[in-house]
Amino acid sequence: MAQRSPIRSFLSVVPSEKTESGEPTKRVKKTKTKTSGKKATKSASRKSAPGTRGDRPLEAPPRDPKKMGSAIPAFSDGEPAQPPPSRAHLAQQQQQSQQLAEQLRMGRVPRSRNLSESASVETPRPPRGSKSRDRLTEPRPATSTRSTPQSRPVAQEGSDSPRERVPGRRPPDSGSKPPRKRTPKGQSKRTAATPSQPNTPKARTRKTTEKKGKRTKISPLIYGARLLILGVGLGVLAGTLLSIWNPADNYTVGAAGNTEIPQEEQQEQVTPAYNLQALPLTQEITTLKEKLQAMAAEHPELTPGVYAIELDTGAYLDLNGAQRFSAASTIKVPILIAFFQDVDAGKITLDEMLTMKQEHIAEGSGDMQFTEPGTKYSALETATKMSEISDNTATNMLIERLGGAGALNQRFASWGLSNTAIANLLPDLEGTNTTSPQDLVQVMGLVEQGQVLSLRSRDRLFKIMQNTVNNSLLPQGLGSGAAIAHKTGDIGTAISDAGLVDMPNGKRYLMAAIVKRPHNDPAAEELIRQMSKVVYQSFNGEL
Repeated sequence: MAQRSPIRSFLSVVPSEKTESGEPTKRVKKTKTKTSGKKATKSASRKSAPGTRGDRPLEAPPRDPKKMGSAIPAFSDGEPAQPPPSRAHLAQQQQQSQQLAEQLRMGRVPRSRNLSESASVETPRPPRGSKSRDRLTEPRPATSTRSTPQSRPVAQEGSDSPRERVPGRRPPDSGSKPPRKRTPKGQSKRTAATPSQPNTPKARTRKTTEKKGKRTKISPLIYGARLLILGVGLGVLAGTLLSIWNPADNYTVGAAGNTEIPQEEQQEQVTPAYNLQALPLTQEITTLKEKLQAMAAEHPELTPGVYAIELDTGAYLDLNGAQRFSAASTIKVPILIAFFQDVDAGKITLDEMLTMKQEHIAEGSGDMQFTEPGTKYSALETATKMSEISDNTATNMLIERLGGAGALNQRFASWGLSNTAIANLLPDLEGTNTTSPQDLVQVMGLVEQGQVLSLRSRDRLFKIMQNTVNNSLLPQGLGSGAAIAHKTGDIGTAISDAGLVDMPNGKRYLMAAIVKRPHNDPAAEELIRQMSKVVYQSFNGEL
Protein backbone atom coordinates (compact mmCIF):
# COMPACT_ATOMS: atom_id res chain seq x y z
CA MET A 1 0.00 0.00 0.00
CA ALA A 2 1.41 3.41 -1.00
CA GLN A 3 2.24 5.84 1.75
CA ARG A 4 -0.22 8.70 2.17
CA SER A 5 0.89 12.29 1.68
CA PRO A 6 1.28 14.36 4.87
CA ILE A 7 -1.01 17.08 3.46
CA ARG A 8 -3.76 14.57 2.81
CA SER A 9 -3.36 13.12 6.29
CA PHE A 10 -3.45 16.55 7.83
CA LEU A 11 -6.60 17.61 5.97
CA SER A 12 -8.33 14.43 7.00
CA VAL A 13 -7.71 14.85 10.74
CA VAL A 14 -8.07 18.59 11.26
CA PRO A 15 -11.45 19.27 12.86
CA SER A 16 -13.50 22.27 12.01
CA GLU A 17 -13.62 24.94 14.68
CA LYS A 18 -16.95 25.81 16.07
CA THR A 19 -18.22 28.85 17.75
CA GLU A 20 -20.08 28.86 21.00
CA SER A 21 -23.35 28.50 19.14
CA GLY A 22 -22.16 25.30 17.53
CA GLU A 23 -21.73 26.74 13.97
CA PRO A 24 -18.45 26.17 12.12
CA THR A 25 -16.22 29.17 11.86
CA LYS A 26 -15.71 31.03 8.53
CA ARG A 27 -12.10 31.58 7.70
CA VAL A 28 -11.05 34.35 5.31
CA LYS A 29 -7.65 34.34 3.78
CA LYS A 30 -6.17 36.83 1.29
CA THR A 31 -3.52 35.72 -1.14
CA LYS A 32 -1.39 38.12 -3.15
CA THR A 33 0.29 36.84 -6.29
CA LYS A 34 2.72 38.74 -8.48
CA THR A 35 2.15 38.12 -12.20
CA SER A 36 4.36 39.88 -14.76
CA GLY A 37 4.93 42.88 -12.50
CA LYS A 38 1.24 43.39 -11.70
CA LYS A 39 -0.40 42.73 -8.33
CA ALA A 40 -3.59 40.74 -8.30
CA THR A 41 -5.45 40.36 -5.01
CA LYS A 42 -8.00 37.72 -4.66
CA SER A 43 -10.35 37.39 -1.69
CA ALA A 44 -12.27 34.28 -1.19
CA SER A 45 -14.80 33.53 1.49
CA ARG A 46 -16.23 30.11 1.71
CA LYS A 47 -17.87 27.78 4.13
CA SER A 48 -15.98 24.60 4.24
CA ALA A 49 -17.35 21.26 5.04
CA PRO A 50 -15.43 19.10 7.44
CA GLY A 51 -12.21 17.97 5.85
CA THR A 52 -12.20 20.61 3.00
CA ARG A 53 -10.74 24.18 2.83
CA GLY A 54 -11.61 25.84 -0.52
CA ASP A 55 -8.93 26.30 -3.22
CA ARG A 56 -5.86 26.92 -1.06
CA PRO A 57 -4.20 24.85 1.73
CA LEU A 58 -4.58 26.32 5.19
CA GLU A 59 -2.12 26.16 7.98
CA ALA A 60 -2.92 23.47 10.48
CA PRO A 61 -4.48 24.89 13.65
CA PRO A 62 -2.91 23.99 16.94
CA ARG A 63 -4.16 20.67 18.16
CA ASP A 64 -5.52 20.30 21.61
CA PRO A 65 -4.64 16.92 23.04
CA LYS A 66 -7.46 17.22 25.53
CA LYS A 67 -10.08 17.53 22.81
CA MET A 68 -8.55 15.16 20.28
CA GLY A 69 -7.24 12.52 22.59
CA SER A 70 -4.16 10.51 22.13
CA ALA A 71 -5.56 8.37 19.39
CA ILE A 72 -4.85 9.38 15.77
CA PRO A 73 -7.87 8.98 13.54
CA ALA A 74 -7.55 6.58 10.65
CA PHE A 75 -8.78 6.68 7.08
CA SER A 76 -11.68 4.59 5.95
CA ASP A 77 -9.22 1.98 4.68
CA GLY A 78 -7.79 1.53 8.16
CA GLU A 79 -4.38 3.13 7.51
CA PRO A 80 -3.06 5.44 10.20
CA ALA A 81 -2.88 9.17 9.42
CA GLN A 82 0.54 10.69 8.84
CA PRO A 83 1.75 13.58 10.95
CA PRO A 84 1.08 17.02 9.45
CA PRO A 85 3.85 18.92 7.63
CA SER A 86 5.52 21.92 9.15
CA ARG A 87 4.83 25.51 8.16
CA ALA A 88 8.18 25.92 6.47
CA HIS A 89 7.52 22.87 4.37
CA LEU A 90 4.10 24.20 3.31
CA ALA A 91 5.53 27.62 2.45
CA GLN A 92 8.22 25.99 0.33
CA GLN A 93 5.62 23.91 -1.50
CA GLN A 94 3.46 27.01 -2.11
CA GLN A 95 6.45 28.91 -3.53
CA GLN A 96 7.33 26.02 -5.83
CA SER A 97 3.72 25.85 -7.03
CA GLN A 98 3.75 29.60 -7.83
CA GLN A 99 6.98 29.23 -9.79
CA LEU A 100 5.57 26.29 -11.71
CA ALA A 101 2.37 28.24 -12.54
CA GLU A 102 4.47 31.21 -13.72
CA GLN A 103 6.53 28.92 -15.98
CA LEU A 104 3.37 27.37 -17.40
CA ARG A 105 1.91 30.79 -18.11
CA MET A 106 5.08 32.00 -19.83
CA GLY A 107 5.25 28.77 -21.86
CA ARG A 108 8.67 27.77 -20.60
CA VAL A 109 7.74 24.23 -19.57
CA PRO A 110 7.81 21.87 -22.60
CA ARG A 111 4.82 19.76 -23.40
CA SER A 112 6.55 16.48 -22.82
CA ARG A 113 7.84 17.49 -19.39
CA ASN A 114 6.43 15.55 -16.46
CA LEU A 115 5.18 17.83 -13.74
CA SER A 116 6.00 15.20 -11.15
CA GLU A 117 9.67 16.05 -11.68
CA SER A 118 9.25 19.80 -11.09
CA ALA A 119 6.44 19.81 -8.51
CA SER A 120 7.14 18.27 -5.17
CA VAL A 121 3.58 18.49 -3.97
CA GLU A 122 1.43 15.53 -4.73
CA THR A 123 -2.23 16.12 -5.18
CA PRO A 124 -3.99 14.58 -2.18
CA ARG A 125 -6.63 11.99 -2.89
CA PRO A 126 -9.86 12.23 -0.94
CA PRO A 127 -10.98 9.29 1.14
CA ARG A 128 -13.10 6.70 -0.56
CA GLY A 129 -16.81 7.25 -0.37
CA SER A 130 -16.60 11.04 -0.01
CA LYS A 131 -18.85 13.05 -2.32
CA SER A 132 -16.33 15.75 -3.09
CA ARG A 133 -12.64 15.69 -3.77
CA ASP A 134 -10.19 17.89 -1.93
CA ARG A 135 -8.65 20.60 -4.03
CA LEU A 136 -5.13 21.74 -3.58
CA THR A 137 -5.03 25.47 -3.21
CA GLU A 138 -2.50 26.97 -5.56
CA PRO A 139 -1.97 30.58 -6.57
CA ARG A 140 -3.84 31.24 -9.88
CA PRO A 141 -2.17 33.61 -12.29
CA ALA A 142 -4.17 36.72 -13.16
CA THR A 143 -4.28 35.87 -16.85
CA SER A 144 -6.90 34.48 -19.16
CA THR A 145 -8.38 31.13 -18.23
CA ARG A 146 -7.75 30.01 -21.79
CA SER A 147 -5.06 27.39 -22.16
CA THR A 148 -3.58 25.96 -25.31
CA PRO A 149 -3.13 22.27 -25.92
CA GLN A 150 0.65 22.74 -25.83
CA SER A 151 0.59 23.86 -22.17
CA ARG A 152 -1.33 20.89 -20.82
CA PRO A 153 0.90 18.45 -18.88
CA VAL A 154 0.86 14.83 -19.83
CA ALA A 155 1.88 12.06 -17.44
CA GLN A 156 4.70 9.88 -18.55
CA GLU A 157 3.86 6.45 -19.72
CA GLY A 158 4.62 3.71 -17.20
CA SER A 159 4.55 6.02 -14.16
CA ASP A 160 3.24 4.48 -10.92
CA SER A 161 2.17 7.82 -9.50
CA PRO A 162 -1.48 8.79 -9.57
CA ARG A 163 -2.77 11.00 -12.42
CA GLU A 164 -1.30 14.43 -11.98
CA ARG A 165 -3.16 17.67 -12.43
CA VAL A 166 -2.21 21.15 -13.53
CA PRO A 167 -1.82 23.30 -10.40
CA GLY A 168 -4.56 25.91 -10.06
CA ARG A 169 -7.04 23.93 -12.18
CA ARG A 170 -9.69 21.60 -10.84
CA PRO A 171 -9.98 18.22 -12.56
CA PRO A 172 -13.39 17.06 -13.70
CA ASP A 173 -15.29 15.03 -11.12
CA SER A 174 -18.20 12.79 -11.90
CA GLY A 175 -19.63 13.19 -8.43
CA SER A 176 -19.31 16.96 -8.03
CA LYS A 177 -20.28 20.06 -10.00
CA PRO A 178 -17.43 21.32 -12.21
CA PRO A 179 -15.89 24.61 -11.07
CA ARG A 180 -17.19 27.79 -12.68
CA LYS A 181 -14.66 29.42 -14.91
CA ARG A 182 -14.08 33.11 -14.43
CA THR A 183 -13.74 35.37 -17.42
CA PRO A 184 -11.26 38.27 -17.05
CA LYS A 185 -12.45 41.83 -17.65
CA GLY A 186 -12.58 42.98 -21.27
CA GLN A 187 -13.04 39.46 -22.59
CA SER A 188 -16.34 38.03 -23.65
CA LYS A 189 -17.51 34.62 -22.59
CA ARG A 190 -17.68 33.52 -26.18
CA THR A 191 -14.01 34.37 -26.68
CA ALA A 192 -12.91 32.82 -23.39
CA ALA A 193 -14.67 29.55 -24.11
CA THR A 194 -13.06 29.20 -27.56
CA PRO A 195 -9.87 27.11 -27.44
CA SER A 196 -8.45 28.91 -30.46
CA GLN A 197 -5.69 31.51 -30.31
CA PRO A 198 -6.65 34.91 -28.83
CA ASN A 199 -7.75 37.81 -31.06
CA THR A 200 -8.11 35.48 -34.03
CA PRO A 201 -11.21 36.46 -36.05
CA LYS A 202 -13.41 33.66 -37.14
CA ALA A 203 -13.24 33.09 -40.85
CA ARG A 204 -16.49 33.76 -42.60
CA THR A 205 -17.63 31.30 -45.16
CA ARG A 206 -19.38 32.89 -48.09
CA LYS A 207 -22.00 30.94 -49.81
CA THR A 208 -21.09 30.72 -53.42
CA THR A 209 -23.95 30.82 -55.78
CA GLU A 210 -23.62 30.02 -59.42
CA LYS A 211 -24.42 33.14 -61.40
CA LYS A 212 -26.29 32.87 -64.60
CA GLY A 213 -24.81 34.57 -67.62
CA LYS A 214 -26.40 37.87 -68.45
CA ARG A 215 -27.69 38.47 -71.92
CA THR A 216 -25.69 41.16 -73.60
CA LYS A 217 -27.78 43.86 -75.19
CA ILE A 218 -26.95 44.51 -78.82
CA SER A 219 -25.95 48.09 -79.54
CA PRO A 220 -28.14 49.90 -82.10
CA LEU A 221 -25.01 50.73 -84.11
CA ILE A 222 -24.00 47.08 -84.32
CA TYR A 223 -27.57 46.11 -85.20
CA GLY A 224 -27.66 48.73 -87.96
CA ALA A 225 -24.27 47.61 -89.30
CA ARG A 226 -25.53 44.03 -89.50
CA LEU A 227 -28.60 45.15 -91.41
CA LEU A 228 -26.41 47.17 -93.77
CA ILE A 229 -24.15 44.20 -94.45
CA LEU A 230 -27.20 42.03 -95.05
CA GLY A 231 -28.62 44.59 -97.48
CA VAL A 232 -25.35 44.84 -99.40
CA GLY A 233 -25.16 41.07 -99.65
CA LEU A 234 -28.70 40.84 -100.98
CA GLY A 235 -27.95 43.62 -103.47
CA VAL A 236 -24.90 41.80 -104.79
CA LEU A 237 -26.88 38.60 -105.11
CA ALA A 238 -29.68 40.37 -106.94
CA GLY A 239 -27.20 42.05 -109.31
CA THR A 240 -25.61 38.70 -110.09
CA LEU A 241 -28.97 37.14 -110.88
CA LEU A 242 -29.91 40.07 -113.11
CA SER A 243 -26.64 39.79 -115.02
CA ILE A 244 -27.29 36.09 -115.65
CA TRP A 245 -30.91 36.53 -116.54
CA ASN A 246 -31.45 37.52 -120.17
CA PRO A 247 -34.43 39.85 -120.58
CA ALA A 248 -34.44 39.30 -124.32
CA ASP A 249 -36.04 35.88 -123.75
CA ASN A 250 -39.21 37.58 -122.53
CA TYR A 251 -39.70 39.87 -125.49
CA THR A 252 -42.97 39.63 -127.40
CA VAL A 253 -43.10 40.57 -131.02
CA GLY A 254 -45.96 42.90 -131.93
CA ALA A 255 -47.95 43.13 -135.11
CA ALA A 256 -45.63 45.78 -136.53
CA GLY A 257 -42.62 43.58 -135.98
CA ASN A 258 -41.29 45.60 -133.02
CA THR A 259 -40.28 43.86 -129.81
CA GLU A 260 -42.00 45.35 -126.78
CA ILE A 261 -40.04 45.75 -123.52
CA PRO A 262 -41.80 44.78 -120.25
CA GLN A 263 -43.21 47.82 -118.47
CA GLU A 264 -41.42 47.10 -115.19
CA GLU A 265 -38.04 47.22 -116.96
CA GLN A 266 -38.87 50.53 -118.57
CA GLN A 267 -39.69 52.21 -115.25
CA GLU A 268 -36.78 50.73 -113.31
CA GLN A 269 -34.40 53.41 -112.04
CA VAL A 270 -30.91 52.85 -110.68
CA THR A 271 -28.77 55.32 -108.81
CA PRO A 272 -25.43 56.20 -110.41
CA ALA A 273 -22.79 53.57 -109.68
CA TYR A 274 -19.87 55.51 -111.15
CA ASN A 275 -17.99 58.31 -109.51
CA LEU A 276 -18.71 60.63 -112.40
CA GLN A 277 -17.98 64.31 -112.41
CA ALA A 278 -20.45 66.57 -114.10
CA LEU A 279 -19.31 68.81 -116.88
CA PRO A 280 -17.83 72.05 -115.57
CA LEU A 281 -20.44 74.77 -116.08
CA THR A 282 -19.62 78.43 -115.49
CA GLN A 283 -22.33 80.73 -116.89
CA GLU A 284 -25.07 80.56 -119.44
CA ILE A 285 -24.70 82.55 -122.64
CA THR A 286 -27.90 84.59 -122.48
CA THR A 287 -27.42 86.44 -125.80
CA LEU A 288 -27.13 83.13 -127.62
CA LYS A 289 -30.21 81.78 -125.90
CA GLU A 290 -32.26 84.83 -126.89
CA LYS A 291 -31.34 84.40 -130.53
CA LEU A 292 -32.36 80.74 -130.49
CA GLN A 293 -35.65 81.60 -128.82
CA ALA A 294 -36.35 84.17 -131.54
CA MET A 295 -35.68 81.56 -134.21
CA ALA A 296 -37.98 79.01 -132.56
CA ALA A 297 -40.74 81.62 -132.31
CA GLU A 298 -40.87 81.80 -136.11
CA HIS A 299 -42.00 78.14 -136.13
CA PRO A 300 -44.67 77.77 -133.47
CA GLU A 301 -45.60 74.29 -134.74
CA LEU A 302 -42.12 73.07 -133.77
CA THR A 303 -40.85 72.36 -130.26
CA PRO A 304 -37.05 72.56 -130.21
CA GLY A 305 -34.68 71.43 -127.46
CA VAL A 306 -31.04 72.54 -127.58
CA TYR A 307 -28.15 72.06 -125.16
CA ALA A 308 -24.52 73.07 -125.82
CA ILE A 309 -21.40 73.57 -123.72
CA GLU A 310 -17.90 74.80 -124.45
CA LEU A 311 -15.53 72.35 -122.82
CA ASP A 312 -12.66 74.80 -122.23
CA THR A 313 -14.55 77.66 -120.56
CA GLY A 314 -17.70 75.90 -119.26
CA ALA A 315 -20.02 78.43 -120.92
CA TYR A 316 -23.28 76.73 -121.90
CA LEU A 317 -26.62 77.14 -123.61
CA ASP A 318 -29.85 75.56 -122.35
CA LEU A 319 -33.04 75.79 -124.34
CA ASN A 320 -35.48 73.08 -123.13
CA GLY A 321 -32.39 70.92 -122.65
CA ALA A 322 -33.87 68.76 -119.87
CA GLN A 323 -37.14 68.09 -121.73
CA ARG A 324 -37.83 64.49 -122.71
CA PHE A 325 -38.12 63.79 -126.43
CA SER A 326 -38.42 60.76 -128.69
CA ALA A 327 -34.87 59.55 -129.17
CA ALA A 328 -35.27 57.99 -132.65
CA SER A 329 -31.77 56.79 -133.71
CA THR A 330 -29.88 58.98 -131.24
CA ILE A 331 -30.57 56.18 -128.70
CA LYS A 332 -27.73 54.39 -130.50
CA VAL A 333 -25.17 56.81 -128.97
CA PRO A 334 -25.44 55.45 -125.39
CA ILE A 335 -25.73 51.88 -126.79
CA LEU A 336 -22.41 52.34 -128.62
CA ILE A 337 -20.77 53.68 -125.45
CA ALA A 338 -22.05 50.65 -123.47
CA PHE A 339 -20.59 48.34 -126.13
CA PHE A 340 -17.07 49.78 -125.79
CA GLN A 341 -17.41 49.77 -122.03
CA ASP A 342 -17.89 45.98 -122.12
CA VAL A 343 -14.93 45.74 -124.45
CA ASP A 344 -12.81 47.52 -121.85
CA ALA A 345 -14.16 45.15 -119.18
CA GLY A 346 -13.25 42.07 -121.26
CA LYS A 347 -16.85 40.93 -121.61
CA ILE A 348 -16.78 41.35 -125.38
CA THR A 349 -13.97 41.10 -127.89
CA LEU A 350 -13.97 43.14 -131.06
CA ASP A 351 -13.47 40.06 -133.24
CA GLU A 352 -16.22 38.10 -131.52
CA MET A 353 -18.73 36.69 -134.02
CA LEU A 354 -22.40 37.53 -133.54
CA THR A 355 -25.16 35.63 -135.30
CA MET A 356 -28.06 37.51 -136.79
CA LYS A 357 -31.41 35.90 -135.94
CA GLN A 358 -34.81 36.29 -137.47
CA GLU A 359 -36.08 38.35 -134.51
CA HIS A 360 -33.20 40.79 -134.99
CA ILE A 361 -34.23 41.79 -138.47
CA ALA A 362 -35.79 45.26 -138.57
CA GLU A 363 -37.04 47.50 -141.35
CA GLY A 364 -35.84 51.03 -141.92
CA SER A 365 -32.23 52.10 -142.29
CA GLY A 366 -29.37 49.64 -142.78
CA ASP A 367 -28.49 46.81 -145.15
CA MET A 368 -28.14 43.86 -142.76
CA GLN A 369 -31.88 43.25 -143.02
CA PHE A 370 -31.37 41.95 -146.53
CA THR A 371 -29.10 39.09 -145.49
CA GLU A 372 -30.20 35.63 -144.51
CA PRO A 373 -30.82 34.80 -140.84
CA GLY A 374 -27.82 32.97 -139.38
CA THR A 375 -25.33 35.29 -141.01
CA LYS A 376 -22.47 36.10 -138.70
CA TYR A 377 -20.81 39.47 -138.17
CA SER A 378 -17.98 40.50 -135.94
CA ALA A 379 -18.81 42.62 -132.91
CA LEU A 380 -16.84 45.62 -134.21
CA GLU A 381 -18.52 45.45 -137.64
CA THR A 382 -21.94 45.26 -136.01
CA ALA A 383 -21.24 48.33 -133.86
CA THR A 384 -19.84 50.25 -136.83
CA LYS A 385 -22.90 49.58 -138.99
CA MET A 386 -25.20 50.62 -136.14
CA SER A 387 -23.56 54.07 -135.93
CA GLU A 388 -22.37 54.90 -139.46
CA ILE A 389 -25.43 53.82 -141.45
CA SER A 390 -27.80 53.63 -138.41
CA ASP A 391 -28.56 49.95 -139.06
CA ASN A 392 -31.56 48.89 -136.94
CA THR A 393 -30.83 45.15 -137.29
CA ALA A 394 -27.30 45.65 -135.98
CA THR A 395 -28.73 47.68 -133.08
CA ASN A 396 -31.07 44.84 -132.05
CA MET A 397 -28.19 42.38 -132.17
CA LEU A 398 -26.09 44.55 -129.81
CA ILE A 399 -29.00 45.12 -127.42
CA GLU A 400 -29.29 41.37 -126.96
CA ARG A 401 -25.52 40.90 -126.64
CA LEU A 402 -25.28 43.61 -123.96
CA GLY A 403 -27.87 41.92 -121.75
CA GLY A 404 -31.16 43.32 -123.03
CA ALA A 405 -32.99 46.61 -122.72
CA GLY A 406 -33.43 46.30 -118.95
CA ALA A 407 -29.69 45.93 -118.32
CA LEU A 408 -28.91 48.84 -120.62
CA ASN A 409 -31.47 51.07 -118.90
CA GLN A 410 -29.78 50.34 -115.58
CA ARG A 411 -26.45 51.32 -117.05
CA PHE A 412 -27.86 54.54 -118.50
CA ALA A 413 -29.18 55.45 -115.08
CA SER A 414 -25.78 54.72 -113.52
CA TRP A 415 -24.31 57.35 -115.83
CA GLY A 416 -26.77 59.92 -114.54
CA LEU A 417 -29.03 59.90 -117.60
CA SER A 418 -32.50 60.54 -116.19
CA ASN A 419 -34.44 60.78 -119.49
CA THR A 420 -32.77 58.05 -121.56
CA ALA A 421 -34.42 54.60 -121.77
CA ILE A 422 -35.16 51.82 -124.25
CA ALA A 423 -38.82 50.80 -124.43
CA ASN A 424 -38.87 48.94 -127.75
CA LEU A 425 -36.50 47.35 -130.18
CA LEU A 426 -35.83 49.19 -133.42
CA PRO A 427 -37.33 50.50 -135.57
CA ASP A 428 -39.12 52.54 -132.90
CA LEU A 429 -41.50 54.30 -135.23
CA GLU A 430 -43.86 55.26 -132.38
CA GLY A 431 -41.05 57.11 -130.60
CA THR A 432 -41.28 55.23 -127.28
CA ASN A 433 -37.51 55.24 -126.74
CA THR A 434 -36.67 58.51 -125.09
CA THR A 435 -33.79 60.84 -124.31
CA SER A 436 -33.08 64.57 -123.89
CA PRO A 437 -30.49 67.02 -125.35
CA GLN A 438 -28.89 67.39 -121.92
CA ASP A 439 -28.53 63.57 -121.50
CA LEU A 440 -26.84 63.24 -124.88
CA VAL A 441 -24.36 66.05 -124.14
CA GLN A 442 -23.73 64.63 -120.68
CA VAL A 443 -22.86 61.11 -121.84
CA MET A 444 -20.61 62.35 -124.67
CA GLY A 445 -18.88 64.68 -122.20
CA LEU A 446 -18.11 61.69 -119.92
CA VAL A 447 -16.52 59.91 -122.86
CA GLU A 448 -14.49 62.97 -123.90
CA GLN A 449 -13.15 63.38 -120.34
CA GLY A 450 -12.22 59.68 -120.14
CA GLN A 451 -14.55 58.87 -117.21
CA VAL A 452 -16.51 56.05 -118.84
CA LEU A 453 -14.20 54.58 -121.49
CA SER A 454 -10.50 54.00 -121.86
CA LEU A 455 -8.57 56.32 -124.17
CA ARG A 456 -8.31 53.63 -126.82
CA SER A 457 -12.04 52.91 -126.80
CA ARG A 458 -12.80 56.63 -126.76
CA ASP A 459 -10.74 57.17 -129.92
CA ARG A 460 -12.43 54.26 -131.65
CA LEU A 461 -15.88 55.54 -130.73
CA PHE A 462 -15.28 59.09 -131.98
CA LYS A 463 -13.70 57.77 -135.17
CA ILE A 464 -16.81 55.70 -135.89
CA MET A 465 -19.05 58.72 -135.19
CA GLN A 466 -16.97 60.88 -137.55
CA ASN A 467 -17.87 58.49 -140.38
CA THR A 468 -21.60 59.00 -140.00
CA VAL A 469 -23.11 58.93 -143.48
CA ASN A 470 -25.95 61.41 -142.85
CA ASN A 471 -24.43 64.90 -142.53
CA SER A 472 -27.55 66.92 -143.32
CA LEU A 473 -28.13 68.48 -139.91
CA LEU A 474 -25.40 69.79 -137.49
CA PRO A 475 -22.48 69.57 -139.97
CA GLN A 476 -24.29 72.03 -142.27
CA GLY A 477 -23.90 74.90 -139.81
CA LEU A 478 -20.17 74.54 -139.23
CA GLY A 479 -17.43 76.69 -140.78
CA SER A 480 -14.65 75.44 -142.96
CA GLY A 481 -11.94 73.52 -141.16
CA ALA A 482 -14.26 72.24 -138.39
CA ALA A 483 -14.75 68.52 -137.71
CA ILE A 484 -17.64 66.75 -136.04
CA ALA A 485 -18.32 63.30 -134.60
CA HIS A 486 -22.09 62.87 -134.37
CA LYS A 487 -25.13 60.63 -134.69
CA THR A 488 -28.45 61.55 -136.23
CA GLY A 489 -31.99 60.34 -135.61
CA ASP A 490 -35.07 60.59 -137.80
CA ILE A 491 -38.65 59.38 -137.37
CA GLY A 492 -41.93 60.90 -138.48
CA THR A 493 -42.57 62.85 -135.26
CA ALA A 494 -39.02 63.91 -134.34
CA ILE A 495 -35.65 64.64 -135.85
CA SER A 496 -32.37 64.99 -133.94
CA ASP A 497 -28.57 65.21 -134.06
CA ALA A 498 -25.86 65.20 -131.37
CA GLY A 499 -22.08 65.45 -131.66
CA LEU A 500 -18.65 66.74 -130.63
CA VAL A 501 -17.31 69.66 -132.69
CA ASP A 502 -13.59 70.56 -133.11
CA MET A 503 -13.16 74.16 -134.26
CA PRO A 504 -10.16 75.52 -136.22
CA ASN A 505 -9.17 77.74 -133.23
CA GLY A 506 -8.60 74.58 -131.12
CA LYS A 507 -11.75 74.86 -129.03
CA ARG A 508 -14.27 72.06 -128.57
CA TYR A 509 -17.90 72.07 -127.78
CA LEU A 510 -20.72 69.57 -127.46
CA MET A 511 -24.17 70.15 -128.92
CA ALA A 512 -27.43 68.20 -129.11
CA ALA A 513 -30.60 69.36 -130.85
CA ILE A 514 -33.98 67.58 -130.98
CA VAL A 515 -37.09 69.02 -132.62
CA LYS A 516 -40.56 67.67 -132.14
CA ARG A 517 -42.51 68.21 -135.34
CA PRO A 518 -45.62 67.33 -137.29
CA HIS A 519 -45.21 64.15 -139.29
CA ASN A 520 -42.11 64.49 -141.48
CA ASP A 521 -42.24 68.32 -141.46
CA PRO A 522 -39.05 69.51 -143.27
CA ALA A 523 -39.02 72.80 -141.31
CA ALA A 524 -37.59 70.94 -138.34
CA GLU A 525 -34.47 69.97 -140.31
CA GLU A 526 -33.90 73.57 -141.42
CA LEU A 527 -34.31 74.85 -137.85
CA ILE A 528 -31.56 72.49 -136.61
CA ARG A 529 -29.16 73.68 -139.36
CA GLN A 530 -29.74 77.38 -138.51
CA MET A 531 -29.31 76.82 -134.76
CA SER A 532 -26.05 74.86 -135.39
CA LYS A 533 -24.66 77.81 -137.37
CA VAL A 534 -25.48 80.40 -134.66
CA VAL A 535 -23.91 78.24 -131.89
CA TYR A 536 -20.74 77.70 -133.92
CA GLN A 537 -20.37 81.45 -134.57
CA SER A 538 -20.90 82.25 -130.89
CA PHE A 539 -18.22 79.81 -129.63
CA ASN A 540 -15.86 80.92 -132.44
CA GLY A 541 -16.20 84.59 -131.40
CA GLU A 542 -17.92 85.75 -134.53
CA LEU A 543 -20.99 87.09 -132.73
